[in-house]
Amino acid sequence: MQAELYKEYKERVVPALREKLGYKNLLQVPRVEKVVINSCVSTHASDQKQALEEAKAEIGLITGQRATETKSKKSISNFKLRKGQVIGAKVTLRGDRMYEFLERLIRMSLPRIRDFRGISPKSFDGKGNYTLGVKDQAIFPEVELDKIKRNIGFDITIVTTANTNDEAKALLTELGVPFSDRKLPGKESAA
Repeated sequence: MQAELYKEYKERVVPALREKLGYKNLLQVPRVEKVVINSCVSTHASDQKQALEEAKAEIGLITGQRATETKSKKSISNFKLRKGQVIGAKVTLRGDRMYEFLERLIRMSLPRIRDFRGISPKSFDGKGNYTLGVKDQAIFPEVELDKIKRNIGFDITIVTTANTNDEAKALLTELGVPFSDRKLPGKESAA
């Protein structure tokens, strides 16, 4: 069974992007390749192993896929970090699971954030990928609020085939990602 967001992408988003951005070939239209959910656990925590297990369980519950451990690439003495030390958990989603997760994120989880006015349009990396930070796992409906022992924040990176930030923003906007269009105080345009 295909996710509703994927059907919407094929039927509505692709023609809209072809018209808006002037693509001649269907394969030029950007698409979402994968979504990576990453969480790091504090190395100073006395119960680091327990915190890591809870992070893996929460990410697994939210995504429907088992999380893998991430290890540090180098030693940093100021952070009491050793090379090869387990510091977090991550999940990479592709295909139907990816579209189902994006649909739940866009339509159910983001609107549950208190005082939500949209996500920042400035978190693109220059190559068409977008990263969103989530401070708390409680916005996801899969998480039972009574069972939360600690807040686990994580990053959600949406990797697209777009070549520029503008193409990626157009794709994500058509998919329904609510970007904030508000101006920051003191940053009036020079028009």
